[in-house]
Amino acid sequence: MSEAITREMMAQRFRSFLPVVVDLETGGFSAERDAILEIAAVTLTMDSEGNLMPDATYAYHVQPFTGANVEQSALDFTGIKLDDPLRQRVALSEAEALGEIFRPVRKAIKAYGCTRAILVGHNAAFDHGFLNAAVNRCGIKRNPFHPFSSFDTASLAGLVYGQTVLARACRAAGIPFDNQEAHSARYDTERTAELFCAIVNRYKDLGGWALAQREQGLEDI
Repeated sequence: MSEAITREMMAQRFRSFLPVVVDLETGGFSAERDAILEIAAVTLTMDSEGNLMPDATYAYHVQPFTGANVEQSALDFTGIKLDDPLRQRVALSEAEALGEIFRPVRKAIKAYGCTRAILVGHNAAFDHGFLNAAVNRCGIKRNPFHPFSSFDTASLAGLVYGQTVLARACRAAGIPFDNQEAHSARYDTERTAELFCAIVNRYKDLGGWALAQREQGLEDI
C-alpha cells in the first residue's frame, strides 16, 4: 500500500476524523473545579495492510490551575505526589501542556488529510469534559478535537470482549496490563491506544470494514 493510499485510507476510515487517544489524571470529578494533574495523547497511524497502530506518545505533568481543587482521594488513587521535586521541575501550566499536545495532533491531522481529531478515551466523556474545560480556561481558539464527538473504548470493549474495565479489556484482547503502572496518563493512554487498535483491526479482519467500504463505494481506495 503506497503512502498516498494509506493517507487516503486514514482519512476515509473515520469520515475525515483522525482518532487520537487521550487520558487525563485529575484531582477529582468536576471538570470546572478540579485540577488536571497529568495529560497524555497517542497519535495513530496505519501500516501497509491497513491495520491501525499506535504511533507517538506525548505525556506531561500539569500544574493545577490557580484556585483548582485537588481531592486527597484522587491523589491516593493515582499515586501522584504534587510535592515531588522532579514533578515540580517538569510540570507545565495547562496552557503549555495543551500546546504541547495540540501541536503534533494538528501536524498529524494535516499529514493524513483529515479535517480534525476525534478523541478516543476509556470512559471518554470524562477526559473530553476535562479537556474542553481546560481549553475554555486557557482561551484556546483552535482546539483540534471535535467539541463533543468521541470514541469510547469502554463501550467498544464491552461490545467486542464483554469487558468494560480497561485492565480486563486489555487482557481479553491479549494486551499485557500491569496494575502497578496503571493510573498514570502515559501508561493508560498507551494501553487504551493498543485496545482501540485491536478492536478496529479485529473488525477489519472479520470483514466488517470491507463490507462498509463496498456499501460506500470505497473498495478501490
